[in-house]
Amino acid sequence: MSDMAINQVLAQMRAMAVQAAGGAEATTAAGAAGAPPGGFAQLLKSSLDAVNTEQQRSGAVTEAFVRGDPGVSLPQVMIAQEKASLAFEAVSQTRNRLLSAYRDIMSMPL
Repeated sequence: MSDMAINQVLAQMRAMAVQAAGGAEATTAAGAAGAPPGGFAQLLKSSLDAVNTEQQRSGAVTEAFVRGDPGVSLPQVMIAQEKASLAFEAVSQTRNRLLSAYRDIMSMPL
């Protein structure tokens, strides 16, 4: 995965965290400051919470479809599952990249 792709994933994670935190007002504040007030740990927690929420939403839509809820169609189920899958993949790739960077830093000679 290229640096540009990682930066795009991180930008999307930040946008999701801001969206979950408070909408349009938070978007302009985070864009001006460059990072959310809580720092990296808060950003990571917010991103993981957003992925978890997306997976729970996907599970709920799937259950509703299986129960035969007339308000839920197969395309809605597929879209919800794909969103959850992409969000999880983005977090997994970000984690892999962070671990790789950590290993590189730890292996640097003093």
